Amino acid sequence: MFDRLPPILRHGPAFWRRSVQARVVISTLVLSAAVVGIVGAFLIQQTREGLLENRVDAVVQEAEGETEAARTALAAASGLEVDESAQQQALVEPIQARGATRGFAVVLSPPIREGSRLADGGAKFTEGLDLSSVPEVLEARFESVSPTAWTYTDIRTTQDIPGLPEGPGVVVGSQVRLPADDNTYTLYYLYPLNEQQQTLALVSRAMLVAGVPLLLLVALLTWLVTRQVVTPIRMARRVAERLAAGHLQERLRVRGEDDLARLATSFNQMASNLQKQIRQLEELSRLQRRFVSDVSHELRTPITTVRMASDVIHDARPFLDPVTGRAAELLQKELDRFETLLADLLEISRFDAGAAVLEAEDVDLVDVVRRVVDMTSALAAQRDTRVVVHVPTAPCVAEADVRRVERIVRNLVTNAIDHAESRDVEIFIGGDRQSAAVAVRDHGIGLGPGESAMVFNRFWRADPARARTSGGTGLGLSIALEDTHLHGGWLQAWGRPGEGAQFRLTLPRHLGTQLRHSPLPLVPDDARETV
Repeated sequence: MFDRLPPILRHGPAFWRRSVQARVVISTLVLSAAVVGIVGAFLIQQTREGLLENRVDAVVQEAEGETEAARTALAAASGLEVDESAQQQALVEPIQARGATRGFAVVLSPPIREGSRLADGGAKFTEGLDLSSVPEVLEARFESVSPTAWTYTDIRTTQDIPGLPEGPGVVVGSQVRLPADDNTYTLYYLYPLNEQQQTLALVSRAMLVAGVPLLLLVALLTWLVTRQVVTPIRMARRVAERLAAGHLQERLRVRGEDDLARLATSFNQMASNLQKQIRQLEELSRLQRRFVSDVSHELRTPITTVRMASDVIHDARPFLDPVTGRAAELLQKELDRFETLLADLLEISRFDAGAAVLEAEDVDLVDVVRRVVDMTSALAAQRDTRVVVHVPTAPCVAEADVRRVERIVRNLVTNAIDHAESRDVEIFIGGDRQSAAVAVRDHGIGLGPGESAMVFNRFWRADPARARTSGGTGLGLSIALEDTHLHGGWLQAWGRPGEGAQFRLTLPRHLGTQLRHSPLPLVPDDARETV
């Protein structure tokens, strides 16, 4: 579904998250548009109110003038014998004539009485005017004698009236008394607001025409300003990425003397100091690795000589006194441990030097686990620990170095037996299309908070006072982690004090494939239930 979206919609959120310049420009543009819109609406509203107020004042004044002129004319003709209809006609016709030239219409209502409406008939008005243009609310106001009043209306016509277009308008009501029948009549004057409407539309267009270029100018200025700030930051990001990739000679170009230039200078100084420190550390690390490698190699010759002498003494134990015989056994045992330590140091030095290579082949993890269990059965019996293997129904095959995988599993099983405290050790094997895994679970002392990451450090021990009954060197898990990384796999640990620990080895089915998940859980099922 997302593939059908236009590119701008698919990549828009990522572009928004990654581009500071885009966020600043768009945010500034949106805020500027909001400000321009609010100010424009306020100005248009003020202009509208001003135009209407001036127009209303003018038409009310004009309507009152017309009414006053009508009253004067009626007072002058009060002594003449004129019937009611003729007097109404004489009243309306002059006003209609002036309205035709000045652009307004007039309506003379029948004599006021309660409940009467213009729609009931009897009104005299400008020809072509629709009487519904006079609002009923204004008619109701003049059901009795009232002063001049006005309201807004919507002027409607039945035919074209020169100078009086349809649309919004103002209607003003005023009352006169006819001498012929001594009744009060209401004169309604209807004035259009088309000029004010055109003026307001012109002002709105002018503000729109001025606002759009203003927003574009604000966006351009913001883009230019942010570009001047963001460009050095992007250069610093690129240089930082190259520094992180190992190109320690990369530096920023310094231009000018402003804050950004001083920042670039400080960045270059920091990079130079880091380069110096890294080179010193690399040299120290190289010397350390060389020292370990040289010492390990140099110790093999005297150790071989001592081993030969120890074997002679150990074989002669039946002819020695008990104290000397016990010393010969201790010497043999410690020489075995010392040779193991030398072998581990040599292996670590090969990892540090990058000389470790894989001899890959298809390896069945079930066979590897069974061989390791057989090899460690004597240690398990000595510790009164039972090793239980949960074999899957299908073979778990992975492309790996069988010698290194067997060493990893042996280290994990030996470590579990050493810390199981005579409880069962469980081994789980699982696999899927992408990966294969082995999990070793013990129910011993467990690991404290934070120790699951430290357990792979060289020579690290959870309890320094604890005896190494299995003869470990403190490098087994470190070597296992390096072997795992060489395969592109994961070696992870979980533990909880008093509930034991679980180590999980996950390998890709094919070398070079990136792991995304493991077929076995890191946290055991029984531990989840207790949670």
